[in-house]
Amino acid sequence: MKESSLHAALKERLSQPDDQLESLVDGYIIDIVHNDHLIEIQTGNFSSLKTKLPALLENHPTCLVYPIPMEKWIVRLPDQDKSLELRRKSPKRGRLEHLFVEMVRIPHLPIHPNFSLVVLMTQEEEIWKNDGKGSWRRRGWSIKDRRLLDILECYVFNSLKDYLSLVPEDLPSTFTIHQLSARLKVPYNLASKMVYCLRKMGLIDKFAKQGRSTLYTLSTDQ
Repeated sequence: MKESSLHAALKERLSQPDDQLESLVDGYIIDIVHNDHLIEIQTGNFSSLKTKLPALLENHPTCLVYPIPMEKWIVRLPDQDKSLELRRKSPKRGRLEHLFVEMVRIPHLPIHPNFSLVVLMTQEEEIWKNDGKGSWRRRGWSIKDRRLLDILECYVFNSLKDYLSLVPEDLPSTFTIHQLSARLKVPYNLASKMVYCLRKMGLIDKFAKQGRSTLYTLSTDQ
């Protein structure tokens, strides 16, 4: 599969002169090998990491780098003359909590002492082409590439407490997913994914039932 412009740009920014790029380690191609540390850049779905990362973590400190577009521009490529491409800013803004959309695929990995995560909040361009092969939501337009414009913020998760910092301080001692959703001002579905991941990390426990809702509480083990 062709490497996206975004992936290539991040690899260039994150690597140092003596690093090895696209190296084979334990049967897997690794984006960046920095001394004895591995850096894996994932710009899309985490499903492909479900086997790869656990295998690497057994013998190597491994950092997963995940970009979330805080600001995004849509660039529509015309059928013929590229000078006529149209560019507009997307109204959607990425948030740090969006990391849980993908973390639900590997929610147990932060428990491993060799695992770390870096989330980059970016400015990006998303390149669309009207080839009739894209989603119906985009009326057939396909996403052909993603381009990095800038890195706006960087969040490092080296320990479980770093993930716990995403829980609002003013949340009640026992809370529902609806309450977490309201405090964070995120959709219920995203708050649900966050609770699922934090439970898998041992940071949140089920406390009791409240009608049809489940009450959660922060784990006393942390």
